[in-house]
Amino acid sequence: MARFSKKSKFKQRKRTKAKVRIKKKDPLMVGGQRPRPMFVDYKDVELLRKLTSRQAKIISRRKNGCSAVSQHAIANAIKRARFMALLPYVAD
Repeated sequence: MARFSKKSKFKQRKRTKAKVRIKKKDPLMVGGQRPRPMFVDYKDVELLRKLTSRQAKIISRRKNGCSAVSQHAIANAIKRARFMALLPYVAD
């Protein structure tokens, strides 16, 4: 009477190594410090395009590494640029 071991019944999965996450830097920091008052120029279209997706959506804080204060300033600047027709509301 042969007994089956658990190893032969089920495939062993290899554990993936834990990846070290590098903390993302806030794109608005100047010399490691937050500018006071926090202001993002809505006319700086190149910076704002980096902070929007291909579908022209505002990228979340988790993905772009912004603090809450700078993300709020970025969102307001993007909305102003859209209103002034410098950025599209939706992708082409």
